Amino acid sequence: MIAFHWEGINRSGESIQGDISASSISEAKIELRQQGVVPKTLKKKSKPLFSMGQKKLKSSDIAVISRQLATMITSGVPLVQGVEIIGKGNANPNAQELLMTIKADLEAGHALNECLAKHPKYFDELYCNLVSAGEQSGTLDSMLQRIATYKERIETIKKKVKKALYYPAAVMAVALIVTVVLLLFVVPQFESLFKGFGADLPMFTRMVIDMSRWMQDFWWVAFFFVAAAAFSFGYLKKNSDKFNFLLDKLVLKLPVVGNIMQKAAIARYSRTLSITFAAGLPLVDALKCVSGTVGNLLYTNAVIRIRDEVAMGHTISFAMHLTKMFPNMVEQMIAIGEESGSLDDMLGKVADFYEEEVNNAVDSLSSLLEPLIMAVLGILIGGLVAAMYLPIFKLGSVV
Repeated sequence: MIAFHWEGINRSGESIQGDISASSISEAKIELRQQGVVPKTLKKKSKPLFSMGQKKLKSSDIAVISRQLATMITSGVPLVQGVEIIGKGNANPNAQELLMTIKADLEAGHALNECLAKHPKYFDELYCNLVSAGEQSGTLDSMLQRIATYKERIETIKKKVKKALYYPAAVMAVALIVTVVLLLFVVPQFESLFKGFGADLPMFTRMVIDMSRWMQDFWWVAFFFVAAAAFSFGYLKKNSDKFNFLLDKLVLKLPVVGNIMQKAAIARYSRTLSITFAAGLPLVDALKCVSGTVGNLLYTNAVIRIRDEVAMGHTISFAMHLTKMFPNMVEQMIAIGEESGSLDDMLGKVADFYEEEVNNAVDSLSSLLEPLIMAVLGILIGGLVAAMYLPIFKLGSVV
């Protein structure tokens, strides 16, 4: 979507101006005419060179907007007016622009789910389908509340998983940076000091000095290698489905972390399927929406297979069993839910259980990693310091 600034005349003959988002200038003109505006000038808005003040919209922001809109509707505020109030009261310029665009589309006579579908970056297929179900059943306010709760819970799981992965990675990155700084700037000072000793240096010290010399002479090789590896990883992750599949497969096989990722995927699957099934979406359509939310391509493929099996007439518990991706407990609980006619409730209980499991697993991992990281840092940094002081200790013993 491209942002345009327009000036025109409304049905009353008044000169007005504003902003609109569309995929092309012709679509923007059509949208304005549908709103009863005759555009005189229409040009693409220039993006600021520095946009530090404009924060990107996150999933948590969409959850807040959903809950605010649900509150407006419950209070009896008309939908268009509610969107306008939320938009003008939002401190984020990007959110204001998004909500004003949705307001303009609503005034043009479009349904809310159609307005949201024009912004797939913020409102995915699952969100739009749930809103459509809420509009058709006349329960849009309660549906938006459920969507907000769902997004908040999913965000909580994501934050827990990110905490499990980012904390050790960040600490090790800092340790490597400190090591490089020591090799480039500190070790050479000790080397010049050792030249006046007139004695052989310990082997460990010589190894560290050789590493320091290599870093001083060929630091650009290490920098190029790291930069190339980071670029290749980012490019493959963005453009290669096969690479992402292998990466997700590897993550699931990692000790401790793999168990957390598996439980997080099952929690997302259960929570998403629960809310879609409770909203009245057909099970096959619900599974189609669920496949894009589990966060792991192995589980995405498993959900697609489950959808195909359900479309052929099999029960969802049997289809899950065929994938070999779900614990027996999950399969049994969903089978009980199918037999008792309370599948959405049983899926919610499965999601609650695995969300709690993810919380406990991340807390346990943090407790386990803290002493391990301290030991690695001690060996890495302490080893360099010890290598530099060994000749000084040797000199002291000789004296």
